[in-house]
Amino acid sequence: MPVFAILLLLISASLHALWNLLLKQSQEKYIAMGWQVLISGVFAFLILIFTGLPPRSMWLFAIISMILEAVYFILLSNAYSDHDFSLVYPIARGTAPALLMIWSVLFLREKLTAGGVLGICMVVCGMVIIGATSLIQNRGSRFHFKGIITALAVALTISLYTLIDGTAVKNGPPLPYALTMFMFVPVLTTTYNVRRFGWEHFLSAWNGPRIPLITAAVLGVFAYLFALFAYSFAPLSYSGAIREVSVVIGSFLGWRFLGEKMGGIRVLGATVIFAGILVIAIFG
Repeated sequence: MPVFAILLLLISASLHALWNLLLKQSQEKYIAMGWQVLISGVFAFLILIFTGLPPRSMWLFAIISMILEAVYFILLSNAYSDHDFSLVYPIARGTAPALLMIWSVLFLREKLTAGGVLGICMVVCGMVIIGATSLIQNRGSRFHFKGIITALAVALTISLYTLIDGTAVKNGPPLPYALTMFMFVPVLTTTYNVRRFGWEHFLSAWNGPRIPLITAAVLGVFAYLFALFAYSFAPLSYSGAIREVSVVIGSFLGWRFLGEKMGGIRVLGATVIFAGILVIAIFG
């Protein structure tokens, strides 16, 4: 695994955790996320004026990815209202790299080393360990079949749009591709938000603090750009697993700035994830 790719993915994960931290402080988190996506689209459009559109060979990938990203957003929005989702969401984040590894081998013909597979498995195990914290803290709650299915659906969506994007940027320029995708995703997500919450309710979030929304939007664009540049020359199976370190960084930021509990289990999970990344870097 190229060291430069690992560096890009760690930067991407850090930026991803930062914009999530900003949105986490909003009262209406998924309405705020809707605005973040919308502002990202405007920001991407402004840059796209100077970069130009991607080659036509990438347009189909961008359209499919846009649809999958919108599905991902809608799944998260629905799951946010289900308490059980807070317990099974780490399953989604942990399952996604495992699914991506399968797709990468099947469709991209990536050849994984034994050490690389071990590293991916360690990252997945670390995610499950971190998820155990939520289970312990909510031991009075019950798992519902619907919540588990939703988590697996999120994992499948993540793995699929990562596969599509990784395939696209291995055959074309990452920057105009990413900007085109960011520009069109809000068409679907904003339509969904307005239908679900109502225009007045959705608009009210804009009347609150705007700087966090704008900052989160800019960070979100750059976070995914760094990831796509890594995808363009590094094995996608390894890259998708390493990018999940954003969950660890997010947990640390939540502990440091929001007073959330870190706990020994999360520290153990973070240690396993970082060890997995180290294994991928050396043996992948």
